[in-house]
Amino acid sequence: MELNIPEFEGPLAQRGIGVIAPFDLALERELWRWAPLEVSLHLARTPYEPVPVSRAMAELVSERRHLMTATRDVLHVEPEVVAYLCTSGSFIKGVTYERTLCDAICEAGAPCAVTSSGALLEALRHLEITRLSVITPYDAELTALLHDFLYEAGVEVARSTHLGLGGGIWKVNYRTIVEHIMAADTDEAEAIFVSCTNLPTYDVIAPLERELGKPVLTANQLTIWACLGRMKLPMSGPGKWLRGVF
Repeated sequence: MELNIPEFEGPLAQRGIGVIAPFDLALERELWRWAPLEVSLHLARTPYEPVPVSRAMAELVSERRHLMTATRDVLHVEPEVVAYLCTSGSFIKGVTYERTLCDAICEAGAPCAVTSSGALLEALRHLEITRLSVITPYDAELTALLHDFLYEAGVEVARSTHLGLGGGIWKVNYRTIVEHIMAADTDEAEAIFVSCTNLPTYDVIAPLERELGKPVLTANQLTIWACLGRMKLPMSGPGKWLRGVF
């Protein structure tokens, strides 16, 4: 039997996204569900810090030197964009600080940079949303800092709920997440934002958008969406309001 080798020119050409994740990220599989077949995700992690999920942890995992080191760790595979996949770490010190994190990633050699909180603001601008309901897995202090970040960006928080977790966020079941999203909804909110890249949300977005009739925006969804937009690629997965935005 003779094999016609010229028919097999190699695997599908891959385009890369570098991902800087906090040390405790447990949702790599969810990230891959957002990516089209031609996109590979290349992860690097910030150093382990023996602290619970809190303001202190958000400050530690967003240190400029950690982000620059992690960026250099993924550059050898030539990503087209590098994302800092952490919501709290990118909103913790306000809008200006979020921009400095992108600057640090680019200074380390990335062609362009995205953060989870920056992706949120991009989506809200594109969708012309100024009133938002918020759900977080954080404690009250960290949730309040997200409110401050949104207020600084000109976005009103119509209603908010938080789970008060100090760890194990990836273990929260879908029923609990859906109950809190429903509780956070209000007629005044034009959309709902679910914070934290370690909170599983993929399978609840589409049914909730159908039920509530408004965008349900989540941290992993928005981060990958913003990266793909810079690559001129469409987003895979749920989130009908974001399709065709870039």
